[in-house]
Amino acid sequence: MKKFIVTPWEVSGDIDYDKLIKEFGTEKITDKLLKRIEKHTGELHWLLRRKIFFSHRDMNWILDNYEKKNKFFLYTGRAPSGLTHLGHLVPWIFAQWLQEKFNVEMWFQIPDDEKFLFKPKLTLEDTKHYAYDNILDIIALGFDPKKTKIFLDTEYAKVMYPLALEISKKITLSTARAVFGFKNEMNIGAIFYTSMQSVPAILPSVLKKKNIPCLIPHAIDQDAHFRVSRDVLPKLGYYKPAAIHCRFLSGLSGPHGKMSSSDPKDINTIFATDSAKTVEHKIKKYAFSGGQPTIKEHKEKGGNPDVDVSYQYLTFFEPSDKKLKKIYEDYKSGAILTSELKGICIETINKFLKEHQKKRELAKKNIEKFMLRA
Repeated sequence: MKKFIVTPWEVSGDIDYDKLIKEFGTEKITDKLLKRIEKHTGELHWLLRRKIFFSHRDMNWILDNYEKKNKFFLYTGRAPSGLTHLGHLVPWIFAQWLQEKFNVEMWFQIPDDEKFLFKPKLTLEDTKHYAYDNILDIIALGFDPKKTKIFLDTEYAKVMYPLALEISKKITLSTARAVFGFKNEMNIGAIFYTSMQSVPAILPSVLKKKNIPCLIPHAIDQDAHFRVSRDVLPKLGYYKPAAIHCRFLSGLSGPHGKMSSSDPKDINTIFATDSAKTVEHKIKKYAFSGGQPTIKEHKEKGGNPDVDVSYQYLTFFEPSDKKLKKIYEDYKSGAILTSELKGICIETINKFLKEHQKKRELAKKNIEKFMLRA
C-alpha cells in the first residue's frame, strides 16, 4: 500500500483507517457503542450503520453525561475556500441528525481567517463571499434555527479573540511544530490559528457560565486541531471536547484521498449547486469504475463495488440498506453493468440535490435567524 497523508490541509493516498486510528490515538466505534447510541436515538443513522463514522474520542463520556442530564452541545465548522461539495455535507448531515435526536444546540464555526492565512491567493473578501454561500448549504440541511448558532471568525472575533489568547498562551511553538509540521516559511497567523479553532469547544460554557460537554462531528483530517484543544482546555478549567470522526468521500477519479473544492477543473468534484445535467455528465465521464474491460467479461466475472466510486457514493447517500445490499450483490455478480450502476448513482445524487437546492434557495431569507452576532 502506498503511503497516505492525512493532515488538516492535505489528504492523499489510499487511506488505511485502522492504521489512522492507531496513529492518531482515537478509538474505533464498536457495536457496543452503537447499541448505546441507539438506546437514546431509537435508530442508527446509515452513516453509523455503515461505519462511515468509524472513530471517536470520549463518546462514552458524552453519553455518561447525557444520561446524568448533563446535556452536551455540538460543534463543527466549514473553512470557506470555495463552493460546498458533497464531501462537506456528510458530517453536517450527521450533525443535523444528532441535533434532532438528542435535542441539543449546534455551534457552527466559519473560520474565514483560516483559509485567508493558508491559501495565498485568497483575500478576506473571497473567504467572506464563500462563507455566506456555504452557510446556505448548512441551513438547507434542516438545522433548528432556535438551537443553531453560526458565526464567522472575523465577525465574531470581539468575543472569540480574548478566549483564543488564553488558549494560545498554553500552546508552545514546539507543540505547534510537532503537531502541524510548521516550517520557518509559515506565516505567524497560521501558527496562531489553531487557538481560534479551539474556542468554539468552550464558547457556550463561557457564555452560559457553566461547564458544558462538547461533541465535535468532523472528518478525521481535522483531528490534529482538536488533539491540541483536548490538551489545552483542561488547563483552563474546561472539559476536553469529545469527537466523532467520519471517513472521506473520494473524488470522482478514484477511491483515494478526498473530494476537494480546490479542483481547478471541477471534474473530480460534485458541488451542492451542480445542475442535474452536470452531475450526470461528471459521473458518466469521470467516476472511477470497478467494472471489467468488456460487457462480456463483466457479466462473467462481475464488478468490484469496493473500489467503484458510484457505489461508494451510494454508501454515503442511499438511506436504504436493503437497496444498497442488492446493488452490491448485483454489481459483484455482473447482473448490473457499470453504466447501470452509474445511472443509479446519478438518480440518487440528483434526487438529493434537487431537494437540497430548493431548501438552499429558501435559506437566503433566513440567514439572520442562524447568525450569532457580536
